[in-house]
Amino acid sequence: MARTALTPEQIAERLPSLNDWAVESNVLSKTFAMETYLAGVAFASAVGVVCEGLDHHPDIHLGWRKVRVSFTTHDAGNALTEFDFRAAQAVDALKYPKA
Repeated sequence: MARTALTPEQIAERLPSLNDWAVESNVLSKTFAMETYLAGVAFASAVGVVCEGLDHHPDIHLGWRKVRVSFTTHDAGNALTEFDFRAAQAVDALKYPKA
């Protein structure tokens, strides 16, 4: 299913509804600070499960006590779509041990 790219104005309207997410080069991302490395591993796994259920898969970078989650929609020409913002909201709803 093709997904429609959002305009810069639509992105600017949606961004304040998210908690500390940023947009750079058509990528919506956030770095989550974790209490421990293993908490980050568990969080990354939970993100994967939630996003699999949404059929919208982020890039996940796992580091020491941090996890960076990034969304873009490949079938919209690597642009941001409503699916990216919905997935980011779902990730924000996850509970995790914060640093």
